[in-house]
Amino acid sequence: MGQHHHGQDPHQHGHGHGHGCGQDHGPGDAHGPGHGHGHAHGPGDAHGHGPGDAHGPGHHADLDWAELAGYLEGQAELFAPLNRQAAAWLATRQPEPGLVVDVGSGPGVVSCLLAETFPGARVVALDGSGPLLERARARAEELGLTDRFDTLEAELPDGLGDLDYPADLMWASRSLHHLGDQRAALAAFAERLAPGGTLAVVEGGLPSRFLPRDLGIGRPGLQSRIDAAEDRWFTERMRTSVPGSVPETEDWPGLLTAVGLRDATSRTFLLDLPAPVSDAARAYAVGQFQRARGTLADFLDAADLATVDRLLDADDKASLHHRTDLFVLAAQTVHVARR
Repeated sequence: MGQHHHGQDPHQHGHGHGHGCGQDHGPGDAHGPGHGHGHAHGPGDAHGHGPGDAHGPGHHADLDWAELAGYLEGQAELFAPLNRQAAAWLATRQPEPGLVVDVGSGPGVVSCLLAETFPGARVVALDGSGPLLERARARAEELGLTDRFDTLEAELPDGLGDLDYPADLMWASRSLHHLGDQRAALAAFAERLAPGGTLAVVEGGLPSRFLPRDLGIGRPGLQSRIDAAEDRWFTERMRTSVPGSVPETEDWPGLLTAVGLRDATSRTFLLDLPAPVSDAARAYAVGQFQRARGTLADFLDAADLATVDRLLDADDKASLHHRTDLFVLAAQTVHVARR
């Protein structure tokens, strides 16, 4: 079944796929349609999607996952405080799950965090990228989790059928918007829940912020215009390019209810990294703006593109590489429901 087991019954789990770092995607997201990686979208995406999204069903062939893995790991590690809060909240709703599945696990940062939050659970990291799952296994070994940690290489949503057992808790971060028929995918997720099991979907939140409204260069309000450009990119390019794309209102609690789950609710968690930021936070911000620059060039005017170029120029004292006013403020929403 393509599953890797570490000292456990080979029938304990199943495969899956998606990278779930738990961030908000954006012009800089490296996940794509097939994956469901939870990352962050770019300088300010409010949807959990982003121009930079490299993961996903349709993009695997041209991506070097081994090369992206370090970036994805760093991004997920930066968002660990937010994901820990979300996992602690889930523990109040599903206190002792036997099987936890991270759908779109990527390099397994959040999978391992879930294993630590639920010490009695077996965890399956499900993703479509073999190289990323290798990183997940290495991380689990480093943390002493291999006796209850599995990986499953599979595409979504069909790969959920490879799970040997239904999940008590399923975590799907930023993976659904990469699938053509999101309602059908949610129904597939729900079908693989055990009775009383919980599905947690990370989608939406607020646009991330990295800089003041007035940067001292260019026109004030750059990030708001990047948000608007990203909205257009997501609607006009990203979603329309996904095979079998079906328009869907982004009412996630409503969709969870529509596929037969109950007690749907949502909660938003905050990542607040004030200035002066760490080197890791600065590198994340630079990566987000680089991806925005590459993806949104057709949606921003020349003046804003010139400002972004200055922000990315390591020799420019006004750039992200040198600014003392750089911060990271991100809000991500977790939608949950029970079978």
